[in-house]
Amino acid sequence: MKLNLIVSLFLLLIMGGVLMTEAKTLKENEWDKVFKKSDKVEIEKVSFKNRYGIELVGDLYIPKDAKSDMPAVAVLGPFGAVKEQASGLYAQTLAEKGFVTLAFDPSYTGESGGTPRHVASPDINTEDFSAAVDYLSNLSYVNPEKIGVLGICGFGGFAINAAAMDTRIKAAVASTMYDMTRVNAKGYDDVMDEKARYELKETLNKQRTEDFKNGTFSPAAGLPEKLTGKEPQFIKEYFDYYKTPRGFHKRSINSNGNWNLTSSLSFINMPILQRSDEIQNAVLLVHGENAHSRYFSEDTFKKLKGKNKELLIVEGANHVDLYDNLEKIPFDKIEQFLKEYLK
Repeated sequence: MKLNLIVSLFLLLIMGGVLMTEAKTLKENEWDKVFKKSDKVEIEKVSFKNRYGIELVGDLYIPKDAKSDMPAVAVLGPFGAVKEQASGLYAQTLAEKGFVTLAFDPSYTGESGGTPRHVASPDINTEDFSAAVDYLSNLSYVNPEKIGVLGICGFGGFAINAAAMDTRIKAAVASTMYDMTRVNAKGYDDVMDEKARYELKETLNKQRTEDFKNGTFSPAAGLPEKLTGKEPQFIKEYFDYYKTPRGFHKRSINSNGNWNLTSSLSFINMPILQRSDEIQNAVLLVHGENAHSRYFSEDTFKKLKGKNKELLIVEGANHVDLYDNLEKIPFDKIEQFLKEYLK
């Protein structure tokens, strides 16, 4: 049983008031993204605080032909990634299509603040989206009635949760989403029963006692440094993104670090999508046909109400394809959706 708990922890945790400061324009020699820089947008390094006082650091992508009254989109994810990876690619691509976009690092990760490091929270990570809405709403060239959010992987779930809470969010997009609370509480495909969940909580709470005694935070297992070939297919897909030049970034938890082992405790006890059926503004869920996580979007879509909700299944795509595969990510559909509901 202990081995099963260790495997469960490994699988679960690898996924997984505004103060505006002076913006700094990024120069060519400061480019540190895993994707190519566009010549159609200006990029500024910005920071702002969430309502817990944690300073969040992001990259603001502004179309070079930007005027006033602009629509804007806050972008986060995947879970365990940084803004220099998939969220930055989404933000830059949407900026090329006419949106002001903000890709930023969530609390406790990347260049954003918060201690201890590498902690996740269903509440604080949802708040991170609303803090970005605070920031974007106060930019002189952004229309505060034209703001959306886009979450990738685990932050797809947080994006939907934020839309259920924050009525300022006029459109929400979740790409290849995870419900991090569901997967932590029930395991993949909901195979974890109450007995196994209790044993998991016992293990994690014993670790809390040890962490306090030692004054440190034990790291969770991460992706392997090398593949044996026996891993599940989705682990191979994650490895191909995070551990190779395709997507590796030194500040990314999934590339070069570990989550705090006890982070999943709060996720076990707090289902984030329980109010998703109350979202009145527009929602677009995008998922790959062959993604192991597809059921998260399909089940979430069943809860959504209204004619302004859509589910798009991308033919032939797996979970990680929607991180950076420009032939698979349906940017034209995302653009059309955002322009329709942020008009």
